[in-house]
Amino acid sequence: MDEIEHPQASRRGLPASGTLCSEISAALDLSGASITVFGLDSQQSTVCATDRIALRADALQIELGEGPRWQAQHTGKAVIVPDLASGVHKAWPMFTLEAREIGIAAAFAFPMYMGTVVVGAVDLYSFSTKFLTQAQISLGLSMASRAASAAVHRATDSANEHDSTEHRMAPALRREVHQATGMIQAQLDATATEAFARLRSHAFSTGRSIDDVARDVVGRTLDFSTLLD
Repeated sequence: MDEIEHPQASRRGLPASGTLCSEISAALDLSGASITVFGLDSQQSTVCATDRIALRADALQIELGEGPRWQAQHTGKAVIVPDLASGVHKAWPMFTLEAREIGIAAAFAFPMYMGTVVVGAVDLYSFSTKFLTQAQISLGLSMASRAASAAVHRATDSANEHDSTEHRMAPALRREVHQATGMIQAQLDATATEAFARLRSHAFSTGRSIDDVARDVVGRTLDFSTLLD
């Protein structure tokens, strides 16, 4: 399994974030996982992913603004969809369609709590239909909350270390997305939430990843003020 984690993990004396993803995935006998920390104004930092499929599922949720992670964030409850073909997840039809196209058959999300606040989520997937027992769901919730502190530390470290070198597969912990959101906010005199929505909408409408569009904004080859009618 090709794990993805922040390269500063061992220097912090914290559990390697990639290990956190792997441990939760293995404990629940699922195919892969990613961990995301929520910030202000819809910002999200991807701490780790076990493989490229998990990373793509993570990116899809950011690009589409829907999926199990968003539901876990809004409800504070575990999201359990053992069969994406079952039609019980109509709140996120676009994610379902895209996820099935990359081979995901079942999707799950467990909120990460620090105290009473949801600070992130653990997303997991399976290549085959997968029904979790109540004991497995309880375990997933417990492991997600236990991972919360290390995940938040990882996201904070990344935000403060602008010169750190990211793993070639990692999405720079979404740093460029955050930077692009701030630039679009200034270009359009909009709120951060509105700016992020415009970034996500442009990525979807042009068929590009949100990371690619953000890179253009940060590189100043794309100015959203010129896209206005």
